[in-house]
Amino acid sequence: MVNAWPRQLIAHSQKLAGKLPGEVIEGFIRQHRLPAVFHRVVRDHYLPLTLWLRERHRPGKTLIVGISGGQGTGKSTLTDFLQIVLTELGNHCCTLSLDDLYLTRAERQQLARGIHPLLLTRGVPGTHDVQLGIDTLNALCRAGAQSVTPLPRFDKSLDERVPRAAWPQHTGPVDIVLLEGWCLGAKPSLNPVFPLNALEQSEDASGTWRHFINWQLAGPYRDLFALPEVIVMLKAPSMESILEWRKLQEQKLREQTGGKGLQDRELLRFVQHYERITRNLIAEMPEWADCVFLLGEDHRIEAVRLRH
Repeated sequence: MVNAWPRQLIAHSQKLAGKLPGEVIEGFIRQHRLPAVFHRVVRDHYLPLTLWLRERHRPGKTLIVGISGGQGTGKSTLTDFLQIVLTELGNHCCTLSLDDLYLTRAERQQLARGIHPLLLTRGVPGTHDVQLGIDTLNALCRAGAQSVTPLPRFDKSLDERVPRAAWPQHTGPVDIVLLEGWCLGAKPSLNPVFPLNALEQSEDASGTWRHFINWQLAGPYRDLFALPEVIVMLKAPSMESILEWRKLQEQKLREQTGGKGLQDRELLRFVQHYERITRNLIAEMPEWADCVFLLGEDHRIEAVRLRH
């Protein structure tokens, strides 16, 4: 395993592991139903990343950290951990997910009618309220002691944005914002003309959908993705690995819910919505991301790369 963390940072992480209240780590592992071996991931990777991010925070400023990675790579787990431990260490911290910025169902229905039917399915660039994300991040960066900043939320079970009155609120200033999303940092495709998979071939033969996505990445999303000062990537070994991990997730969901969840054929079509951007991110982002966790086929972190 290649571990790029400086020795001094590793030493500080080991000391921190001994100083944190036991319930902080144990409670996190229980909450996320993680195996006991996850203590090693915390010690070797999550705690060093926490301290590495703290080193990049300047007093009196808000540091926006982007956490990017394909579906099932562990973005939400990492983000939750960072928020818990950063808060425990005294940082004012909050999180925002691209998933909470989805357009309302009515707005996506309008896109589906006016541009392309595939835009009804949330997830791809063009189905988020980009300006809401920019406004929220800017408000968090400007927040003072008396500020109350609403944080958008989306209810996936209803496929609808939560009413604004029910959004959680962050009170006071913010030291570190954790912004996570599967396509965070994605750049326009150099060649969106030719279909990449069966979905693009059969349901977007004209290329209208994928050209719209490309235009969104080149325009509105560029401003949103420029806001993070630090980018952390969870890199899957391949698109095929992501599909297999999602199959396992759906299988567990069906077992827990008595059959609810996507069947393999449904899942394959669903994942193809995101395949083009995911493949581009896997190929390109490791070259410029500030910190990259390289995941193995077994989903474990095999190496860490830092951009100096």
